[in-house]
Amino acid sequence: MNIFMKTIISAGLVTATTAVMATPAVNQNAITAKVTTVKQALSLKDDTRVQLKGSVVKSIGDEKYQFRDHTGSITVDIDDELWQGKAVSANTPVTLIGEVDIDYKPAKRVEIDVDSVQF
Repeated sequence: MNIFMKTIISAGLVTATTAVMATPAVNQNAITAKVTTVKQALSLKDDTRVQLKGSVVKSIGDEKYQFRDHTGSITVDIDDELWQGKAVSANTPVTLIGEVDIDYKPAKRVEIDVDSVQF
């Protein structure tokens, strides 16, 4: 193989590598479903991505809260750091992005594991 062919192959590999490395990583929180109601979320499968709009009405304890929209209420699990230091009341509108978490022991329990809180 002559030097000219080696140079062209090397340039092609450098270009391909640069293009792959320049592609931004996909933010998992940015990949969400359309807005889901609490009523719909209660019937979805485990690990289904959801986006809920409503309000957090009370703390249940241990990073668990009761969330309510116009269709009902559901328990949500929100890590403390997701609050971003902001205080909210039962009247504060929020959007929660996360996924359905179903536990069957001892009985079926549906919660939302929240990845992001938007104010």
